[in-house]
Amino acid sequence: DIEIADTPEKRLKGLMNRKKLDPNSGMMFVFQDSDEHSFWMKDTHIPLSIAYIDDKGTILNIEDMKPHSLDSVKPNGPCRYALEVNKGWFDKNGIRAGDEIIMK
Repeated sequence: DIEIADTPEKRLKGLMNRKKLDPNSGMMFVFQDSDEHSFWMKDTHIPLSIAYIDDKGTILNIEDMKPHSLDSVKPNGPCRYALEVNKGWFDKNGIRAGDEIIMK
């Protein structure tokens, strides 16, 4: 179950202030343009992993993020999408950088 954050307001709020995220849930951030969109964890209580995805659907890199960190987490190049899930979800499901996502 993936929530879509496709407006500036939804992208700004993201998963902030939530106490939990169901095991197979997440949030897909959809940007108007491919760019080096970075993320931080301000007001986010849940440890997350993020996959940066280019406009062709290829995962550029996957990073783990610490709750409440103000450190900027960046993609390895221009991305059009970013998928946040519970920390470790990508590893548990055998998903790696270079894999392709089928966008519907």
